Amino acid sequence: MIAKTTHIENTRNLLDILPVVDIGEPEDIFIALENARCPKADLTIKEGDHVKMYQVIGMRHGPFFDQPIHATVSGTFVGFEKHLHRSGKMVNFIHIKNDFKEEEDETVVHNRTKEEIASLTREDFMNIAKECASVGLGGSSFPTYIKFDTKGREIKTILINGVECEPYLTADKRMMMEKPEEVIEGIKLLQQAFGTKDARLCIKNKYKDIIAIYDEFLRAMPDSGITVCPVGNFYPQGWEIAMIKSATGIDVPSGHLPSEYGIVDFNVSTVVGLLQNVKYNKPVIERFVSVTGDAIKYPSNFSIRVGTPMKYILEKCGGYVHPEKKKVFILGGPMMGASIPSDDCICTKTVTSIIVLDHDESKEENCIRCGSCVLSCPVHLKPVQIMNAVKAMDKDTIKLLEPLKCIECGLCTYSCTSKIQVTDYVRRAKLFAKM
Repeated sequence: MIAKTTHIENTRNLLDILPVVDIGEPEDIFIALENARCPKADLTIKEGDHVKMYQVIGMRHGPFFDQPIHATVSGTFVGFEKHLHRSGKMVNFIHIKNDFKEEEDETVVHNRTKEEIASLTREDFMNIAKECASVGLGGSSFPTYIKFDTKGREIKTILINGVECEPYLTADKRMMMEKPEEVIEGIKLLQQAFGTKDARLCIKNKYKDIIAIYDEFLRAMPDSGITVCPVGNFYPQGWEIAMIKSATGIDVPSGHLPSEYGIVDFNVSTVVGLLQNVKYNKPVIERFVSVTGDAIKYPSNFSIRVGTPMKYILEKCGGYVHPEKKKVFILGGPMMGASIPSDDCICTKTVTSIIVLDHDESKEENCIRCGSCVLSCPVHLKPVQIMNAVKAMDKDTIKLLEPLKCIECGLCTYSCTSKIQVTDYVRRAKLFAKM
């Protein structure tokens, strides 16, 4: 009997309990000149210039916002190189030769006082997040400052997404385990910014160890308004709409913003990054990354400097088990992450994990119309019909099937008994629907 797929095989195992290790900085750091949201950029430095850590060295330009580019080390700007971005595209990177002096830019505040922080308004938080180029660190890269602009809507509940529902991923879990004080302090800043006490840290109810840590911390803060909110263990529980439904009972319709229902939500790593923005006026230049997969020798949890080459990181894992075999590289989770063609990739601030697998030649078979993809779709699409419309190049039918509702969770491919890459067809349908 075909059933709805709601659970993905857990592949974390030992990686869950391994502490985060700082692997140090490489000699060569690469900062993306442009990214998926900002296709154009201007630099304020020239080749040969000395740059300082946290220095604004340029500005990216998107369709509705600009984003400062920060140096993540001090050193010398030696030119441009093309490398793979997490999007899978080859883009220009700013190449900085690290001098390992950690010389900080003069704009960095070593500690805003409690009084200064207490006087900050929501607009102040928004400006700080914008100047620090704060983005969603769960992988979305959505500009954080935009979330502070709720168009006059009253916010009643703040949700912190610590669900991390995909297999392999452990970066957010380690963040919650190793930096609970920073997580709570960051949540308090959000409470101040939005003028609400109701803040809920959403964690899968099977993570009893993390829940116990925060229950202990919050027991000493009975009037904080911060609570642990255990949510279901299904996939995709980390999807914004599913998390909101589990945590509040509110069903946010497709095409509507959570703020319309008095809710804002932030990834847990984004919250810690925002704390750094506000407290020290520092952009995020380091992040936790899970590195795993059957093709590498020693799966690990690392703290890396933004701009570190993937090859450098994989060397710290002992390299490949079978160097001669063809590899599959995934940045992000195996369900919603991006597959890239080689390890010539640079880790940006939104890379949550690196998964390296030995390539498995699986043969795609004909669709047997079992309906598993339809049953499993969390947004109630008909993936197999979308696939057939794409094959027929039937643009009218594609638009009627509403592929733009797809969240690209990958469940249609995962549940397919014929091993068809259904999600790829739906991605192509989304491009047709935008025409």
